[in-house]
Amino acid sequence: MHYLAGVDIGTSGTKTILVDEVGNVAARAMAEYPLYSPRPQWSEQDPNDWWAAVCTTLKAVIASSGVNPADIVGVGLSGQMHGSVFVDGDGAVLRRALLWNDQRTQAECDWITNTVGKERVVELISNPVLTGFTAGKIIWLRNHEPEVYAKVKKVLLPKDFVRLRLTGEYATEVSDASGTALFNVKKRAWADEMLDAIGIPRSWMPACYESPEISGRISASAAAVTGLAPGTPVVGGGGDQAAGAVGNGIVSTGIVSSTVGTSGVVFAFSDSPIVDPQLRLHTFCHAVPGKWHLMGVMLSAGGSLQWYRDAFCQPEKVVSGALGRDPYELICEEAAGVPVGSEGCIFLPYLTGERTPYPDANARGVLFGITRRTDRAQTARAVLEGVAYGMADSFKIMEEMNLPIQQVRASGGGARSPLWRSIQADITGYDHVTINVDEGPALGVALLAGVGAGVYSSVEAACETVIRVKDNCAPNAQNHHLYQGYHALYQRLYAHLKSDFEETTRLVQAE
Repeated sequence: MHYLAGVDIGTSGTKTILVDEVGNVAARAMAEYPLYSPRPQWSEQDPNDWWAAVCTTLKAVIASSGVNPADIVGVGLSGQMHGSVFVDGDGAVLRRALLWNDQRTQAECDWITNTVGKERVVELISNPVLTGFTAGKIIWLRNHEPEVYAKVKKVLLPKDFVRLRLTGEYATEVSDASGTALFNVKKRAWADEMLDAIGIPRSWMPACYESPEISGRISASAAAVTGLAPGTPVVGGGGDQAAGAVGNGIVSTGIVSSTVGTSGVVFAFSDSPIVDPQLRLHTFCHAVPGKWHLMGVMLSAGGSLQWYRDAFCQPEKVVSGALGRDPYELICEEAAGVPVGSEGCIFLPYLTGERTPYPDANARGVLFGITRRTDRAQTARAVLEGVAYGMADSFKIMEEMNLPIQQVRASGGGARSPLWRSIQADITGYDHVTINVDEGPALGVALLAGVGAGVYSSVEAACETVIRVKDNCAPNAQNHHLYQGYHALYQRLYAHLKSDFEETTRLVQAE
């Protein structure tokens, strides 16, 4: 029996799985690491923490499964997108990585757009230059830490730093490269004109592969610390959203995924590089060779519920610990008793700024409509509903663009909650189905590794072999009608507060 390893370097931790050829999970392991926020709206991690977590989890799945490392025929890598890993000529990390939800680079993004020209930017990369993307982070380093910038020899994305440690190769792949604002999405190659215009050396960009292509092999030194066999092939892999889409079977037109992890993503497959005229959705290369995808991205989806848990739910943490249950289950049980709309309590989930439909680094979280009756249960439901309103914004944009939506596959932590899944179905008006496997990006890159190793003939064939629809959550028509009004109010609140968000940023920066 052949086995495949999938490694997902996430924001909260690294998840590694070992699966057989038909998708049965032989073992899984998770290792967490810290996130640093040295200033408001800043977000950083130490890439060496990722590497330590990868070593720990690979050794764990090999040990717990009892699988012979020689039977692991391929490794796939996924990871949080957009993060900037600056390394010197020896591949050593020069500073902590700036992450996807770091908002410090608005001035740099504006400079890039003005330097290249807004229309030319879209022609070259099919997207605007956003604070979350990698390009602004490189210019920020040049502007604010020139002594570090002077030592840079390569800029890597999170999973690609791990690839360097595993194989010694400087490489990436098309889906993750699409989120750098330095990549020509239509041509599936680095945008040399963009790099030249803003003074970033082309040599800093790693070689770029299609996602199922073999990009390197496990080195002897990496084998010693991970337990993998030397020479095991490592494929290109994918950014977490494209990889997660493969893991959900989003490999044909009409199937859309709605993923609530730390961020929230609505992801649609496309045969061609279609661009939203208003640039609210991102257009990136898919992990399926020769295909693309459009996605709407919320920066704080599951991250909003995590904030609520940590800020307000100490009792749930204590009780869940005593009962051996997840505190999120208790929070959702409390919220389930609250009526639709939370009696007018509305949460704007902009805890780290926002991307879709408002690319606004200044946006902040808001609890609106609080009364003396508002309690923790109502607030919890308002958080669940606020995230679902944000996800529904992306569905509405896709509808405007006439993108076919024949089936919505729910995934991530939000899909594991029946309440949250039903709220999402009620607000969007679409059935939300779940599938037989819930391993997300780790499964997706394991399947990509299987394609690269010749286990499957194509990405589509891999998904056909492994993935099946399991459950369906249909919308409640009455709830959907009620939510329409609340969703419209939710949308108006941002418009009313936009200038106040800007003023808040100005005041904080003046301190």
